[in-house]
Amino acid sequence: MIYSKEVKMMCPVAQGVNHGAAPIPEEAKWVKSKEVTDISGFTHGVGWCAPQQGACKLTLNVKDGIIQEALIETIGCSGMTHSAAMASEILPGKTILEALNTDLVCDAINTAMRELFLQIVYGRTQSAFSEGGLVIGAGLEDLGKGLRSQIGTTYGTLEKGPRYLEMAEGYITGIALDADNEIIGYQFVSLGIMMDHIKKGDDANTAFEKAKGQYGRVEDAVKIIDPRHE
Repeated sequence: MIYSKEVKMMCPVAQGVNHGAAPIPEEAKWVKSKEVTDISGFTHGVGWCAPQQGACKLTLNVKDGIIQEALIETIGCSGMTHSAAMASEILPGKTILEALNTDLVCDAINTAMRELFLQIVYGRTQSAFSEGGLVIGAGLEDLGKGLRSQIGTTYGTLEKGPRYLEMAEGYITGIALDADNEIIGYQFVSLGIMMDHIKKGDDANTAFEKAKGQYGRVEDAVKIIDPRHE
């Protein structure tokens, strides 16, 4: 250790006050974290790229400082999906400190990792007061049927009004309108459920019918329009 001349000339004074790390909540315990291995928690959060043209929702399950589970969901530029594929290989098995200093390919994923790191090391996790934390696999519960991300995609113009394209329930196939042409409900097909039926042997049309559903007052509609073609 190299000291400056000014420090060398100082007279030593005892460091009397040293209470150590403040305890943080981790999986229903209060922990004074001093090492990376002292950190556990399940949490998720959002990151964005520098030009703010894409975003990532990252979910991590950390046990004893090691990332055991990672769910990466991206929206924006097409290259982000490939970055997410690489991140799903990179993250599990790393300590949260290693992950923070690892290139996760996409700025949005890197930023999400930074934000989650802060949540985790400060004890602000979803599992802070859950005894034993959440099981490995809890990240998949964030997804919808057929393990598809729950996405909302809507579009609107002043001239023609709103169009619902994708909601948490699934791909929108019809928008229900009342006599004033206001939306009162919608029809959808859950692509995750549809693919599950196809994998079980159903033909596409049968699977499509089984995966259909509706939300709102569809029965009261004066007309139902196709949001993509009308």
